[in-house]
Amino acid sequence: MKSYPVGGKDILIANVNGNYYSIDNRCTHIGGPLARGKLAGYVVECPLHGSQFDVRTGTVVRSPAESPEPRHEVKVEGSEVLVRV
Repeated sequence: MKSYPVGGKDILIANVNGNYYSIDNRCTHIGGPLARGKLAGYVVECPLHGSQFDVRTGTVVRSPAESPEPRHEVKVEGSEVLVRV
């Protein structure tokens, strides 16, 4: 799991069992940097207040966040990971 600037946005890319997923890197609760949190399976936890999101869908798994994370399409071409923002 790592964050990258893409198209003027800060996004998170997570590799889970060889599959890549991308959501915004700013927690929808108060903007915490999700890439600095923990990834357990498909769930990333914000390091500030513990909100959790499913990296596959952006869905909130645990509050205090109420809004889902925007999800981005990911495509792998050879050794490149491409993200549509």
